[in-house]
Amino acid sequence: MADTPERTQPEHSPQPFGEVLTLWRKRRGMSKRALAEAMRFDPSYISHIESGRHQASEDFARRADAVLSAGGEIWRAWQTGQANKAAPAASALATVDGLLVEDDHAELSYVDGLYTATMRRRLRNLGADPVTRYLVRISVDRYPGEPARSNAHYRRDPLTWAELGLTADCDGEPMDVEPKHDRDSFKEVWLCFANDRGKFPLYPGERATITYAYTVPDTKWGPWFQRAVRLPTRHLGVTLTFPADLQPKVWGTETSTTAEAVPLHNPITRTQRDEETVFAWGTADPPMGARYRLEWRFRARPDAADAQPSLRTSSDRMKAAGIVQVGDPILAATAEPFDLPDDAAQAGEVIDALFAALQRVREQHVFGKGMGLAAPQIGIGRAAAIVIPPDPDAEAIVLLNPRITEASTETDEQYEGCLSFFDVRGMVPRPLTLEVEHTTLGGHTKITAFPYGLARLVAHEIDHLAGRLYTSRMSEGVTPIPVEEYRGIGQPWKRS
Repeated sequence: MADTPERTQPEHSPQPFGEVLTLWRKRRGMSKRALAEAMRFDPSYISHIESGRHQASEDFARRADAVLSAGGEIWRAWQTGQANKAAPAASALATVDGLLVEDDHAELSYVDGLYTATMRRRLRNLGADPVTRYLVRISVDRYPGEPARSNAHYRRDPLTWAELGLTADCDGEPMDVEPKHDRDSFKEVWLCFANDRGKFPLYPGERATITYAYTVPDTKWGPWFQRAVRLPTRHLGVTLTFPADLQPKVWGTETSTTAEAVPLHNPITRTQRDEETVFAWGTADPPMGARYRLEWRFRARPDAADAQPSLRTSSDRMKAAGIVQVGDPILAATAEPFDLPDDAAQAGEVIDALFAALQRVREQHVFGKGMGLAAPQIGIGRAAAIVIPPDPDAEAIVLLNPRITEASTETDEQYEGCLSFFDVRGMVPRPLTLEVEHTTLGGHTKITAFPYGLARLVAHEIDHLAGRLYTSRMSEGVTPIPVEEYRGIGQPWKRS
C-alpha cells in the first residue's frame, strides 16, 4: 500500500470513518442492506464498519465513495484515519521484539487424504537487538464446533511430530526447530536462526524470508484453516488448492478478541488450474489480534470420517455443519454460567465458535424468521447464545448468562424449528414479549426487552441453556410435523 500523503490537519477533530459513511448513506436514502447489495458486501459488515467495531479496508472505502457519489469525502475520511493510526502503529512495533511481517502467505493443498501447509513470511527486524528465533503454532480440530468429540478423538489418536514432518528454512538455509509445547492437538515450536553449521541471526534493519511446511492427514484436520495476526503485518494471504473433482466450496469469516465474527470483507477468488480448483484471499494491514478463518466442504462426497452415505435430510446437513443432534446428553444439561469479567477470554472464544457455526449453517438453509444458536448445540456446555434477527439490517444479539426476568401473560402459538432436529417443525406457545437479564464481557448486567418473533427466538435459545427442547413446551396432544408438510419455510412469523 502506498504511503498516505501528508495533509494539514484541521483544528477540530475529524469525524470517524464510520460516521462519515453513515452520513452519506443517509443522504442517499439508502438502508444498510441496500448499500451492502450495491457494494456486494454482507449487511452485517456495513453495521460493523459504521459502529466502529471493524476497520474498513482501502477497497471498501473507495467502493463506498463511488457507490454513494461522495466526491472523495468518504475516501479522504479513510485516509485521515490511516494517517492518525500511523504513529501508534510505529510504537506498537517495539512491543513485539521489533519484528514486522512484510508479507505472510499461507498455502494449503489436499491430495489423497493428506493436507500440506506451507507458510512463507517475509520478516524485517525494526528493533535494536538481533532476532535468534521465531515462534510458530500448529493447531488442528477434526470436528469444529464439537469440542467434546474432538477432545476424545485426539486423546485416542494424538497429533504427532513424526506425522507432521515439520521442515523450516531461512532464505534457503535450514533452521533448527525446538518444540515448546506438545499437546494432543496443538504444537508450539521455535524456529531457530541456526543449524549444525552455524548461526545466522536476523540483525536490526535486515530482512529475511522464512518458510516452514508440515503435513496432517484428513483424519486429524477438519475443513477449516485459520490465520491469526500476532505481529504487525503489512499483507496477509491464503491460497487453498483442492482437487476439482471433489467440487469444493469455500467461505470465510473474520473476527478478533473484541469483535464478533463477520463474513470476510474481501472476496475469495476461485480459478481452475488443470484438475485443481484454487481459492485465493488476501488483505492489507490486518489489525493486531484479527483472526481470519476459511472453511470448506467437498460437495462431491460426504464426510468420510463419519461414513455418511449422503446428506439428504435437513438434519444430516445440520450435523455436517457441526450442530449437535437430539439424543446427545449435552442438550439435556444445564449450561455453566460465565464468571465475568474473569471468564471474558473463554466467553469470547465461545462466541467466536458460535458465529463460525452460524456461518456454516447459513450455507445450508435460508432463515426468513431469523435464527439462533446456543453453545450446547455446538458441544460447549456454557451459558452463551446468539440470535440473528429476521431484519437483515439488525445487529446480532449476543446473550451471556441470560435469564428471563419478566414475560407477558399474552401468548401466541407458532411453528418453530430446531437445528438439533431440523427435519420437523412444532407448534409452540410462547409469551409475546420478554425481558431478559444478561451480562456483558466486561461483567456489566443489562436488561433487554424483546417483542414478538424476537422474543420467541430468544426464549428458544434460553431454553437450550436450561437443557430444554421446544417439544417440552408444546401443548398436550400436539406433535411435530415433518418439514415436508410445513409450509412456512423462509417466511416471517405472523401474529395469530
